[in-house]
Amino acid sequence: MRKLLRDLLPNPHSIEQNRWLRPIAHWLRHPNLWHLHRRSVAGAVAVGLFCGLIPGPLQMLAAVLFVLWLRVNLPLALFTTLYTNPLTIVPLYLFAYEIGAWVIGAPHLTQLPPLPELNWLDWFNPLWQWLRALGKPLLIGLPILAISFAFLGYLLVRLGWRIVVVYRWRKRKSNNFSM
Repeated sequence: MRKLLRDLLPNPHSIEQNRWLRPIAHWLRHPNLWHLHRRSVAGAVAVGLFCGLIPGPLQMLAAVLFVLWLRVNLPLALFTTLYTNPLTIVPLYLFAYEIGAWVIGAPHLTQLPPLPELNWLDWFNPLWQWLRALGKPLLIGLPILAISFAFLGYLLVRLGWRIVVVYRWRKRKSNNFSM
């Protein structure tokens, strides 16, 4: 898995050669931003899951800022933000609304505000107005859901990594004894 990801991900040298990224290349040189190890991968998944619920095109910008601050794998964090897309964002935001309504004791949605017509050129404003109609429960539920996703993602990656490592240790140990 690690070898496959290493082949698919860009390397720091290619980033430094990119003319658009050259002004910030010195921030992108830290080795943890590119290495795949337990802490870096788990942190990147947590950052991606957290930032994926940020509205609009700010997801990846926020993920980059968190990655630079926390020194976790950059490409994996950016890729993980893609779990929110036009098909998943509405159910996730409705789930966040329900969480927020439960926390503050607001009434649950009996009727969903009508989802606006979205087109490729003008999608942000109609979607923003729809989100504003959901109000305070959404503003409370989104951070709770984002933190929960990040925490669970971090724990699952750390646990999964540990299980794989222990399995490989035991397999190697049994292969050494059988020789």
